[in-house]
Amino acid sequence: MTDTRREFLHQSSRGVLAALAGASFYVNPRDTRPNIFFAISDDQSWVHTSAAGDPVVRTPTFDRVAREGVLFTHAFCCSPSCTPSRSAALTGQHIWRLKEAGNLWSTLRKNEFPVYPDLLERTGYEVGLLRKGWGPGDYKAGGFTRNLAGPDYKSFEEFLAKLPDGKPFCFWFGTSDPHRPYEPGSGVRSGMRLSDVRVPPFLPDAPEVRSDLCDYFFEIQRWDRELGQALDALERRGLLDNTIVVITSDNGMPFPRAKTNLYDYGTRMPLAVQWRAKVKGGRVVDDFINFTDFAPTFLEACGLKPLPEMTGRSFLDVLTSGRSGRVDPRRDHTVLGRERHTTGAKGGVGYPMRAIRTYDYLFIKNYEPDRWPACDPPNFQDIDGGPTKTYLLAHRDDPKVRPLFELACGKRPAEEFYDVRKDPAQMHNITGSSRAKDRCRERLRKELVATRDPRETGGEILWDTYPYVGPKTFDLT
Repeated sequence: MTDTRREFLHQSSRGVLAALAGASFYVNPRDTRPNIFFAISDDQSWVHTSAAGDPVVRTPTFDRVAREGVLFTHAFCCSPSCTPSRSAALTGQHIWRLKEAGNLWSTLRKNEFPVYPDLLERTGYEVGLLRKGWGPGDYKAGGFTRNLAGPDYKSFEEFLAKLPDGKPFCFWFGTSDPHRPYEPGSGVRSGMRLSDVRVPPFLPDAPEVRSDLCDYFFEIQRWDRELGQALDALERRGLLDNTIVVITSDNGMPFPRAKTNLYDYGTRMPLAVQWRAKVKGGRVVDDFINFTDFAPTFLEACGLKPLPEMTGRSFLDVLTSGRSGRVDPRRDHTVLGRERHTTGAKGGVGYPMRAIRTYDYLFIKNYEPDRWPACDPPNFQDIDGGPTKTYLLAHRDDPKVRPLFELACGKRPAEEFYDVRKDPAQMHNITGSSRAKDRCRERLRKELVATRDPRETGGEILWDTYPYVGPKTFDLT
């Protein structure tokens, strides 16, 4: 082992970057380290794949990877908002440790928070990105000269054509599907039937909503087809067997009470992982996986030691265990958070939340319950605009719709507690005290303190004052 390699494995991230700066690496033409193919959709909840049992959407590529690899049933993004979610995946750290990057439309500081594509590139990996990588935000303000996920390519085929023989690669395969806006009626025109749609119980069951869901499904299917073409390209080149293929999304569906919320429809993600060379397929694993776990997993799989500051934990052992069900008893929960999404509230403030999700319960702490969770009325800007939002606001006085409007837009108590076994959509907050609630509250507090969340340690809280580098106003009604 060379001195440079030893330093990389054992020093902290700043020492790592200093040691590797300007270094060159000999690439063995028989390099057997795995390739990393990370595929991430934009705003897709976990239930919306055919592998998960949805009766309308068809995702044969996701299903194939799940069938040949591992389907994870309890994968969660760290935050239900694009920029912080992607920041957590790239750094392996919780959003409350990432300063500005805990917010949407922000930046990430290169000199403080190393990202796994850079670390792999410095050890001889070819790195690339298609379309949406890290963001939205200003990566240059953080000291980066390119997107944090890698250099841009026009297509995956272009990247593969330039890939030197025998050189391992790390590729971020991104898309903007199924992010809004949608082409109205695209789902129905493709052959989907409104009568087959399962409307989540927190949304109004109306033809407009069903059609909106079909348009959302149409974009998921478009993404899945494109993904299938990329995997076919890998197989034609004989690269698929030694490629770790990860398919997931960044946060939940862009509908009321889903995206930007810590309920399952906002944070629970589809996740299928395949590595034909070393991972036994045909398995369904129930262990909790958080987006912070991706970076340490990729580093370990590529023969590197995860950085000490990474709060995520490699799940390579779970992947290679050959087991299904609950594999690692330590993976029995996850912690989640949210800071500022848009600037639609007075003063441009966010709605800070933290949560712990176990197999049985979801406990949420709302740090500013006097604020509006979806931003101030009448626009409720943190809910993406579209036919479902329009219907919800237009029919808020209908006795059948009013409770759903309040769930999505109304103010919330300082604490929420849900029994997810009886209430999987988290519709009914359990008020009052209970031992289970007390245990969840204390367990969340201890984990936030251990990971140095200033919301619990008394540190300086700056998320409401960090620059917002995106558009200051939106028409989302």
